[in-house]
Amino acid sequence: MALFVAVLFVMTLSGAIVANALPPYPSGWSGTVLLHALPRGLSFSLPLLAILLCHELGHYVIARRYQLSVSPPFFIPGLPAPLGIGTFGAFIRLRTIVNDRRQLLDVGAAGPIAGFAVALPIFWYGLAHSQPWPDSPVGGMAIPWAGEVLAPGDSAVTWLIRHFATGDTSPIMLHPVALAGWFGMFVTMLNLLPMAQLDGGHILHAAFPTLHRRVARAFWVFIMLLSWFSVTWLIWGLAVLVLSRGQLGHPPVLDAYRPLPKNRYLLAWMSLLLFLLTFSPVPFRS
Repeated sequence: MALFVAVLFVMTLSGAIVANALPPYPSGWSGTVLLHALPRGLSFSLPLLAILLCHELGHYVIARRYQLSVSPPFFIPGLPAPLGIGTFGAFIRLRTIVNDRRQLLDVGAAGPIAGFAVALPIFWYGLAHSQPWPDSPVGGMAIPWAGEVLAPGDSAVTWLIRHFATGDTSPIMLHPVALAGWFGMFVTMLNLLPMAQLDGGHILHAAFPTLHRRVARAFWVFIMLLSWFSVTWLIWGLAVLVLSRGQLGHPPVLDAYRPLPKNRYLLAWMSLLLFLLTFSPVPFRS
C-alpha cells in the first residue's frame, strides 16, 4: 500500500506539471503551491492508474479463474515529469506454471483487452475537453512539457477518434485526461508486442508455439529499425532484451501437447487487431 501511495503521489506531481499547475523543477515548489497544484494533477494520475490497474486485474481475474497462484498488482515507481510520468507501469507475478496453451492465451489477452476498454473512453472524454492549438509548433496532438512540447504520435485508433469525435485533425492541446488515455493505449501496444514474455509473447506462443522465437527475433529487429525515427523504441527494445536475459523466446507450458481450442484462435486474431489499432510507429514526434 505504501508503494502504491508513493506512485500515486509522483504521478500526481507529474499530472500537475502536465496541467501547467506546477513548475517543472522542485526549486519552484512550496507547500502552498503544491496544495493548489496537486488536485489538478489528479486529472492525469487517476485515469492512468485506473487503466494500469484494470490491465493487471484482467490478468489477475482470469488467472484466479483457472486457480493459478498469482500475486496482486504491483506498481513500479518512476521519475516525475519532465523526466517521466511517475511510473514504469505495473505487473503481476504468476507463482505457478501455466497448465496449457488455453490458459496462457486467456491470461495473456485479458490484460490488454481490459486496459484498452478503459483507456478508450478516457481518451475520448479527454479529447472532448482538449483545446485547439493553432500556433502549435507541431501538428496533431501536443502538450506543453517543461518549456518544450511533447507531441504524442497517432495510432490508428487515436487518429480515428480525433477525426470522428472532433471532426478535425488540426493541432490540439491535449487535456491531461486525454494524455492519460493516450499513455494507456500506448502501454497496451507495448505489451502486445510479440516478444519474450510480454502479453503479445504469451498470446503468440499459445496460438503458434513453433513460430514464437522467429517472430520475436524479427520484431525485435523491426523495433530497433524504428528507433531511427524514435529513441523510444531503442529504450524499449533494450529493456525487453535485459528483462528477458537476452532470450526472446518463451518457456513451455506444463502440458505443451494439449491442443488449443479453435475458438481461442479468434481471441488471438482479435489481440493482433488490437495491436494494429494501437500501434504508433513514432510514439513521440519532434
